[in-house]
Amino acid sequence: MKIVQLITSMDTVGGAQIHVRDIAIGMKKLGHSVVLVSGEGKNIHTAIDNEGILHYRNKHLVRKLNIITDIKALIELRKVLKQIEPDLIAAHSSKAGVIGRIVGWSLGIPTVFTAHGWSFTEGVPIRLRVIYIVIEKVAGLFSDGVITVSDYDYLLARKNKIIPAQKLYTIHNGVHDSKPPYVVKKGRDVPIIIMVARFAVPKKQIDLLKALQKLQSLKWRIRFVGDGPLLKKSIDYVKEHGLSQRVEFLGNRKDVEKLLMQSDLFILLSDWEGLPLSILEAMRSGLPVIASDVGGVKEVVLDSVNGYLIPENAEGELIRKVKHLLANPKSRLEMGKESRRIFETNFTFSKMLDETDTYYEKILENKRGKLSIPRRA
Repeated sequence: MKIVQLITSMDTVGGAQIHVRDIAIGMKKLGHSVVLVSGEGKNIHTAIDNEGILHYRNKHLVRKLNIITDIKALIELRKVLKQIEPDLIAAHSSKAGVIGRIVGWSLGIPTVFTAHGWSFTEGVPIRLRVIYIVIEKVAGLFSDGVITVSDYDYLLARKNKIIPAQKLYTIHNGVHDSKPPYVVKKGRDVPIIIMVARFAVPKKQIDLLKALQKLQSLKWRIRFVGDGPLLKKSIDYVKEHGLSQRVEFLGNRKDVEKLLMQSDLFILLSDWEGLPLSILEAMRSGLPVIASDVGGVKEVVLDSVNGYLIPENAEGELIRKVKHLLANPKSRLEMGKESRRIFETNFTFSKMLDETDTYYEKILENKRGKLSIPRRA
């Protein structure tokens, strides 16, 4: 099968970009022919190039909404796809998802869209949610199938009637296992907290810093991995509140696995999420997780089993849960073991890849023979 993986941008370290990188490489190793199409900009995911995967760049495919530029992107994409002649288009991210499905329909190429968290999810301002629902409903008319990465997003799509149920399917995210291999953690005198996320909406690093500022009587250090437009705001907060000896800003890193292995507790605070890869990576490393109770997070973080779920704007609850895990190394270790067990059972990359490959094949069968695709609730 010749597959085009289509995404708006590959120049950031985000969940969708990592997913596309790994799926493209994985599909090639399964014997498929894979081509990547994205907007211009530096491809920081060099593994794509190292695997010899052909990469087309569409200079008009950008995140910002502009009707003229978007029409140019559509025309350019149509020209490229006529040249490639793929069997299937796998589209990711909102802009590429809409344009890719329209072009695929116009050329008779079956198209699958993977929703890495809906743009109209809870937490997004209501005005924007209404606009995005309309856009996704229109795009759904041109879809052969839609993959959601969580049951939460599946139900959200059903609730808003985005696409007929028989075209909707859930495949949970998955990540590769650790290198070096996972080892059971030992308690340390000063626990290390880590948050891996872009400093941008919807992430809430500042909220975490405000909570930790009230826990200075306890021993802890925290590392923030990531970059983004809100980084300076967090750095300024740390300086203003005398936290510089406890807080490290590490920027974008290629050794995230190693940093997770060196940590004792993973925290991710957000206004909304799909199913975060960063949490799966933390679970892979045997870390207990404290995370906002949004999107599909509750499908990976089982409250009081491998971590804690924090309701919206519940700073007091956040402080209590962080305090408990900082003060109880035994609880951290037990929850960390549960994280590892849940990862191994449900969220490995090989499981996700096999399910995705099977779904792609069913989409092609459906296109050729008009078969119904079994629905996964």
